Amino acid sequence: MTPAFVSDAQYNRNIPFKTSPEAVRLYYLYNHWFMRTATYIFIFLNLSLAVFEEPAVYPLPFLATSLVEVLCLLVFFGRLMHFAKITRRNVFWKDTKNICIMVAILLSLTDLAIYGALRIYNIKSVRWSRIVRPIFLVNFAESRQIRRAFRSIRNTLPEITYVFLLFMFSLLMFSLMALKLFGERNLQTAEGLPYFRDYLEIVFDLYVLVTTANSPDVMMPAFDFSSWYALFFIAFVIVNTYIFMSLFLAVVYNNYKKHLKNEIRTLAYMKRRKMIEAFNLLKEEEGTQFVVREAQWKQLVKLVAPDISNSHRELLLRISDDEQKGFIDKKSFVQLADLLNIQVITLKIRSHPLGQWMPRVYKSAVSQFLRSVTWMLVVVCLFQSHLFFYRC
Repeated sequence: MTPAFVSDAQYNRNIPFKTSPEAVRLYYLYNHWFMRTATYIFIFLNLSLAVFEEPAVYPLPFLATSLVEVLCLLVFFGRLMHFAKITRRNVFWKDTKNICIMVAILLSLTDLAIYGALRIYNIKSVRWSRIVRPIFLVNFAESRQIRRAFRSIRNTLPEITYVFLLFMFSLLMFSLMALKLFGERNLQTAEGLPYFRDYLEIVFDLYVLVTTANSPDVMMPAFDFSSWYALFFIAFVIVNTYIFMSLFLAVVYNNYKKHLKNEIRTLAYMKRRKMIEAFNLLKEEEGTQFVVREAQWKQLVKLVAPDISNSHRELLLRISDDEQKGFIDKKSFVQLADLLNIQVITLKIRSHPLGQWMPRVYKSAVSQFLRSVTWMLVVVCLFQSHLFFYRC
């Protein structure tokens, strides 16, 4: 069970699994790379069905797409039942993600059955359950990064509402002024259509002008009538494009950054809590403090990261126990998850062939002098070549 806590902290997982031996074995199977990869593949297949279902770019028979969809739903249901086996029942049913997945499966099967029955009687219908397919992408445990981004966006939206309302108020006021300025002058566009006579069309045209997509076409009929009307559009662009859009972007950025920091802070807290739980299972009393013995620490690292080399493991031990006391305290033990995420590159230094064949000659004073002279010549040649290219 202790390796499971350390592994969760290493990979930033926060799944409240059961602590029984059978549940821990199922939890390891649930987090196996093959199971996670298979889940991603079936999610991709489920989302890709929209390309092959009618109306589709590459239409396939209804039987083929329906069989693939049923297979994907069975895999999702099996994955959900696997998750239910490793978590407590009250935790499973209180998790909104699991409820969303179950509802999405039921809706997809119901829609598939109704669509198939109507198709038998040659009645045209629409697969309305396509809109629930992204639920599988967001709500599975593997998609925690996507959920984290969605939470940050969701928490940011209420705080930018006031700026958005101010922008819409400015847009509506400028649209009303445009209607009063140009509505009664019977102006026409280049296509011969009425210019700025309908309020809703004015709102839409000025909204597009904020993005400068229809600039300067939208202002040319008024400019052709009188060049002084250009001042209205200049004021509109300055207020809405350069002021409100910059303010809107700044508010969105600052609030999203704030909520993202909170997510990272929560993630760091959960990681520390997992490592403390693992420490409490292995701790032994040493004087006035609790520690983890070196033998237990090595065994734990072998279980959590079996692929690392012995030298890598010894390096981690020397970092955790820098004073070589024979045990690891709580502060150093909590850092183990971060140490395991650090990529270590092992370099093998090869000796010179002469050093292997004739070590005495290679290490002699004459050999060392010749090597020094050679390196000096190499440095001088490189310097001269650099000067040559610089002068050229």
